[in-house]
Amino acid sequence: MTARSHRLRLGRHDQSGQIYLLTSNCHHRQPRLATVAAARTVMDSLHWLDQQGKLQLIAVVVMPDHVHFVASLTQLPLHQLMHSFKSYTAQQINHMQALESPLWQPGYHDHALRAEEDLQAVVDYCLHNPVRAGLVEDFRLYPHSWSR
Repeated sequence: MTARSHRLRLGRHDQSGQIYLLTSNCHHRQPRLATVAAARTVMDSLHWLDQQGKLQLIAVVVMPDHVHFVASLTQLPLHQLMHSFKSYTAQQINHMQALESPLWQPGYHDHALRAEEDLQAVVDYCLHNPVRAGLVEDFRLYPHSWSR
């Protein structure tokens, strides 16, 4: 984590049950998640965290160079959850791609949903990302997304 990204965390408080839109970008926005195996690793990792009760996953979309997901915190503080997710997926994807370079950029973007925000609008934003990127015409055809 860089000094700048650390300052972004100052004053933020994690709260169990809080819903977040979370985004993590690949290092230098390289399309390291473009393969089916890499995208599946990211999705499987998030589903595992959900099944273990570490978060409640609401939606996820794995793009070639980043991931968006909407989740509610349950057991772990946000920084611990993201560290666990990013370190595991980096280890697995680096192994399958026979690379030792960083997979993820330091830090991540988090947006805590406020009470007045519409959860469905945030999920739609997440799921429609492949359409906005020109990867598919209908978000339901994108193979690397899921929603509860």
